Amino acid sequence: MTVFLLDQADKRLLQALARIGPIIIPSPRCLDQPSTGSYYIIADHESTVSPQDVVSWLDMGAEKVIVPLAWAKDLIGTIPASRLLLLLDAGNVSAVSDTVRNGVSGVLLKSPVIDLDLIASVSRFFIDSSVHVLSSATTPPSRSTIRELVGVGATLVLPTSHITLSASSVTQMNIADAFLAPVQSDRPDGLFPTVVSSSAQGGRVLGLVYSSAESVRESIITGRGVYQSRKHGLWRKGETSGATQDVISIRIDCDSDALQFNVIQHGSGFCHLNQPTCFGELSGLAALESTLQSRSVSAPEGSYTRRLFDDQELLRSKIMEEADELCRAETQEDIAFEVADLLYFVMTRCVAAGVSIVDIERSLEKKAKKVTRRSGNAKQQWSSKPPPVNPATIVAASQQTDPNSPIHMTTSDLAIITSDQRSRLLRRPVLRSDEMISKVKPIVDDVRIRGDAALLELTAKFDKAKLTSTIVLPPFSPESMQLETPVREAIDIAYANIRKFHQAQAEKSALVVETMPGVVCSRFARPIARVGLYVPGGTAILPSTALMLGIPAQVAGCKEIVLATPPRPDGSISPEVMYVAHLVGASALLKAGGAQAVSAMAYGTQTVPKVDKIFGPGNQWVTAAKMMVQNDTDALVSIDMPAGPSEVLVIADHTCRPAFVAADLLSQAEHGIDSQVVLIAVNLSPTELSTIEGEVDKQARALSRVDIVRQSVAKSIIVKASSIEEAIAFSNDYAPEHLILHVENAPDKVPSIDNAGSVFVGPYSPESCGDYASGTNHTLPTNGYARQFSGVNTLSFQKHITSQEITLDGLKELGPTVATLADCEGLQAHANAVRIRLHAN
Repeated sequence: MTVFLLDQADKRLLQALARIGPIIIPSPRCLDQPSTGSYYIIADHESTVSPQDVVSWLDMGAEKVIVPLAWAKDLIGTIPASRLLLLLDAGNVSAVSDTVRNGVSGVLLKSPVIDLDLIASVSRFFIDSSVHVLSSATTPPSRSTIRELVGVGATLVLPTSHITLSASSVTQMNIADAFLAPVQSDRPDGLFPTVVSSSAQGGRVLGLVYSSAESVRESIITGRGVYQSRKHGLWRKGETSGATQDVISIRIDCDSDALQFNVIQHGSGFCHLNQPTCFGELSGLAALESTLQSRSVSAPEGSYTRRLFDDQELLRSKIMEEADELCRAETQEDIAFEVADLLYFVMTRCVAAGVSIVDIERSLEKKAKKVTRRSGNAKQQWSSKPPPVNPATIVAASQQTDPNSPIHMTTSDLAIITSDQRSRLLRRPVLRSDEMISKVKPIVDDVRIRGDAALLELTAKFDKAKLTSTIVLPPFSPESMQLETPVREAIDIAYANIRKFHQAQAEKSALVVETMPGVVCSRFARPIARVGLYVPGGTAILPSTALMLGIPAQVAGCKEIVLATPPRPDGSISPEVMYVAHLVGASALLKAGGAQAVSAMAYGTQTVPKVDKIFGPGNQWVTAAKMMVQNDTDALVSIDMPAGPSEVLVIADHTCRPAFVAADLLSQAEHGIDSQVVLIAVNLSPTELSTIEGEVDKQARALSRVDIVRQSVAKSIIVKASSIEEAIAFSNDYAPEHLILHVENAPDKVPSIDNAGSVFVGPYSPESCGDYASGTNHTLPTNGYARQFSGVNTLSFQKHITSQEITLDGLKELGPTVATLADCEGLQAHANAVRIRLHAN
């Protein structure tokens, strides 16, 4: 293996050298060490550095430091021999003592010429150590000379001024020619057997291929996996399949007749059978990482893995729990079991943060290179006696895991809590929008750049549906809308109610005001021309959301309505959603979900129409994508509102029916483990509260989604209030998505409600009716945004234009005022536009 001395290099050459290294860096340039690859630092006689500098270089990641003989005595015994090389002139070999020889791992021999006999004797003296040879010749040696050096146990050090990315010449050698000089193939075709391993999967072998001088040269220079097919010639991996490779390093084996490529594999995998390796599927940590990376995107709402990704506090607790259990384990079997559990949660933490096994290995390698060591003492928080456990924490934890434990909420009393505690009750879970946007950005950008091709690939990846087109245009086929009669009739009734309510919201005529004689101002509504409606789905059936978004778009008069929903694995859309798309007059149906659907509607593709505004709920991937595209001026698209987990706040007094209250709380709790459920109890006795909680427990156990409910209810709260005024004040501060009033004279309390997405008044107004068919819209602001946002309505699909018409008499009256104000602001052209008209008359 040739070693390269950095005496001059451009960026491309340095990147190429990092793939085949190591590189020797002169000490004055030590701050320019490469970010990747292996490197040594050489401190020659003229360098003004101290032993502390040597330690610092090694701590920063240098593999070895090359030092003059005069320095060796101060460093040997302090620096590990494996990290030191000796810098020698050819005539000074005899001055090296046994102590020095045993205290270093090799020598860099500076010689005017390459004297093979001298070098062979130096190799015999430094037995079991490496010998590197740096010649001061002005031209590079031949490839045969490099091979001869290897034959006597030495490695050539070649200055980078003698290296080129172009073809070899008298004064410079091509980088691949220098690297491959020691390699000799034993095959008739001259190809080199090449083992390809995955840097991202702990060095796991992906497959066996062949390389040529030409393919190696291109790989070194471009950093892409390029090999030599025995049948088809030069093979640029992934050129047609998209399963490309980034080359991290290329190494020569001990016999100099085979190569190893260490790569990061992209796409479906290395093998032509669309599997990760030519030897089957992944296993161990590599398989775990791959599974978690997939689950971070596709894990269903409510699943345990999705909870871990979404709830950082839960994940943190599990890591600490498993680490403690590992420390308590005694047998080999128990230790292995607990380590496996801990690794699962640790890898979940890594994947959630975008940290790969490669990143971990690099960190380990960096730590291993340090020669300074910490004391190794534990931090005080871990060495001292742990604080007593809060019994309430034990109850909450057991409630989540023990199916026999009661399902109940945590209670607080506004009369006795502090202002800080009250503020905490108003908080929602932290939405890490920056983290999510960074995750969806590659998806959004891929669709923006590659259009339909990316959309089809991502739909196959995330929705497991292989399509030839994602767009369905009307008229929709009758077969795609076949419904049972009761379902069709229910949708028709809901459609009629929702349309009636939203039609009433539409502005029928312009607003016209004469602000002064001869000056008439008006405002009139116009529909947003092109809108995109996102309807979550896939295996779920959500015609209600399609109704809630499609009807106001239809009533508002939007010219293009693009309805996007994830397809089922067979590529079809649920007939319920198809029927609603027909009812609302959708101009196109996009069979795609997630961030890719949002991107397609925001930017448009070859087949997907670009829209002006995007509506609809979705998971955090959809929400992040909507937030991202609305801030991109290239997209020129707006969104309806930010979104968060579903919420309900119920205010109940002595007139409430406990079974009704419990049912309303559970109707939101079943949405997901992050659902926000709040009960404000107005002067309810302990017995009355106990009755409500008993109903919650009884009704929850009868639900098919009881496991989700158990977790969301455990994080829900009961707030005791001493009056209806105090309860409404808390509700206004909380600004819930849904507010239900189970109180005496409930209609009289509505005027006091300042912040809520939608209000459900009285005992016979369940939130479910608003979700489906009463007429109001169920797309509502969450996460406290009811303070600033309205729910989706007909006006959401319209914009307002103002106009003014001024007569000559009106301008004579108004003009002087306008001119004076324009002069005040120094805008003479504005004033002139008025005066020129007045002077003309």
